[in-house]
Amino acid sequence: MGLLLMNNDPYAEKLASFKQNEKPEVVLLVADNPELIKVVVAWTNVEVRRPEKLTSLRGGSEAEVWKWLWENTRYSRGSLIESLGISYSEAGLETKLKPLIGNRIIYPDGTINSFVQRFLRDRVLKLFDSKLKKTSKKV
Repeated sequence: MGLLLMNNDPYAEKLASFKQNEKPEVVLLVADNPELIKVVVAWTNVEVRRPEKLTSLRGGSEAEVWKWLWENTRYSRGSLIESLGISYSEAGLETKLKPLIGNRIIYPDGTINSFVQRFLRDRVLKLFDSKLKKTSKKV
């Protein structure tokens, strides 16, 4: 998205600000929690959109802006539950989403914290590397 477009798009502008100020420590919240990792991965595979007409932003604090971004986020909870591949109730899903949203691990545009993304990619690469070493020893 070009800078010119972002200047006219308060949603994109506010979201970009959060992405520029990510905290690496949030990785610790998901690192040893396979259920949260599954929700994070599933989040990236769900269609996320925003309404054509945004609600008005009622304050300028970081917490108010974050809440506003999520108020203007639309996605199918059913699709998210389906993507998880395990049975969750909406209430069960909500208990998993709250810390991910509150700690800014998942973003209202369907993306995730870049530090978490790097952690997950590294973990996947190590998993593949480990499996490759095992299969090459058998040969």
